[in-house]
Amino acid sequence: MGSNISFGTDGWRAIIAEDFTFDNVRACARGVGDYINSRNLAQKGLVIGYDTRFASEHFAAAAAEVITACGIKVYFCTEAAPTPTISYIVTATGAAGGIIITASHNPGDWNGFKYKDETGASAPTELVSIVERNTNEALKKGDIRRIPFEQAQTAGMVIPYEPKPVYYPQIKRLIDLEAIRSSGLSVMVDSMYGAGMGYFKELLAGSTIKVKEINGQRNPLFPGIQPEPVAKNLADLCTLVPQQKADVGLATDGDADRVGVVDEKGIFLTTHQVFALLALYYLDVHGEKGPIIKSLCSTNMIEKLGELYDVPVYETKVGFKYVAPLMKEHNAAIGGEESGGYGFRGHVPERDGILAGLFFLDFMLKTGKTPSQLIDYLYSKVGPHYYDRVDFHLAPDQKEPLMERLAKAPKDKVGDSRVKRLNDSDGYKFILEDDSWLLMRFSGTEPLLRIYAESNNTDRVQQLLKRGKEIVGL
Repeated sequence: MGSNISFGTDGWRAIIAEDFTFDNVRACARGVGDYINSRNLAQKGLVIGYDTRFASEHFAAAAAEVITACGIKVYFCTEAAPTPTISYIVTATGAAGGIIITASHNPGDWNGFKYKDETGASAPTELVSIVERNTNEALKKGDIRRIPFEQAQTAGMVIPYEPKPVYYPQIKRLIDLEAIRSSGLSVMVDSMYGAGMGYFKELLAGSTIKVKEINGQRNPLFPGIQPEPVAKNLADLCTLVPQQKADVGLATDGDADRVGVVDEKGIFLTTHQVFALLALYYLDVHGEKGPIIKSLCSTNMIEKLGELYDVPVYETKVGFKYVAPLMKEHNAAIGGEESGGYGFRGHVPERDGILAGLFFLDFMLKTGKTPSQLIDYLYSKVGPHYYDRVDFHLAPDQKEPLMERLAKAPKDKVGDSRVKRLNDSDGYKFILEDDSWLLMRFSGTEPLLRIYAESNNTDRVQQLLKRGKEIVGL
């Protein structure tokens, strides 16, 4: 691979045994260790956790060997855990940050390396740039020093840390779990073979609620699915919810920092609908009247809710590493993005699919409404909104020509529609006269071109997606 490790919108990801190798993971760990030492933060220690992917715990141990060789103690998770759980452990231990071995929602042959700062949030761009530079310098030099894991553990440099006993009490502080447990709701959960397996069942165990889980065991192959909680990957959940007469279906991705929701009829709620509903819950039911942070590919419904509840809305680039700093800066009530990740005030400024799912259940409980009725309630306030996205896998030689075509394309019109405003901070987002929008951008984590559109009717959405494909020549 050479000196070519590049951190995207949420860490570095690559195919296992091709680029995601022990040597490269050790280089990333050295990049983090050098950063921590440059800030004189070694005494604070570092949290290291991992998901359920192939050999994740072994890659995590390899990272720990390098970190301890840098003179930094490690709080090492004793089992696979969701990313938000590990993020919270960073704050609970007062550590200088956290390393998480996970590729989130990517296919099973991928793995990844995430770095969290001392707040548990995705590290901001300037910090990531330093770690990336350190990493590539370590790769060039080679021969990265490490202390064998067992030896570091014996010396007290690796401290085993159980994730659930510290995370569960935090969740209980944020939400009335007893009320949900005694709600009588029937909930279907799809953990997608990921790190969130068992969390909903354990947190809600007892009383009258019924929680049934599918894909709740470790299987690094993720058979038949990609662990991303979107409609195409949740066919079984969409079938089982009405079949089992469940009230709702909840799904978490590979590292459980994202959530997907299926209504009582087996219909997948889009991430935009869920984001808007959680914002409405936080503003209306939860009583948290504060700013909202959204990525530029998120729904216009957020702006409409901001106007309705007289709270500011701030839009930023795609990636929670851009959302989190604004959440902290503005003490935001909620932050979210199109991928299905949502963060909340009072918790770590990071996505948490487990907490988001519990808040959704609480919204149902507090209002007495089914998920489909909640959508009707939302639309009664902001009007109907429809959305779709298409992804195009790119060969290595395709990206540059497509970028050039996009840059040269006319920016004043999309088809027959005049462009009211253009946002080119992350791709090209065309906001049109009727408040519909079209966005074209390249993924920061996968070799993909994504085309997004939102409007007030489904035909218009498909028309805009077609226009987007024409613009880039696909």
